[in-house]
Amino acid sequence: MSELSKRSTIYFETAIHQALKIKAATTQQSVSEVVNEAVRGALREDQEDLNAFTQRADEPTLSYEELLEDLKSHGKI
Repeated sequence: MSELSKRSTIYFETAIHQALKIKAATTQQSVSEVVNEAVRGALREDQEDLNAFTQRADEPTLSYEELLEDLKSHGKI
């Protein structure tokens, strides 16, 4: 573990903790490494979602009612 690491107490459900221990053992990583990897992945996904939202912010919006009307007019519903 890096000198820059911070310690934190996290409480996992029993089944999740067991799965983490098994994954750590089978991938030859510590539970901390597995958790850090998962958190980094989730944060990366959030960043991608925010980027996509920003890129699409200027697109025209369609209300639910307009969407239904469009689907109906095209014979989709």
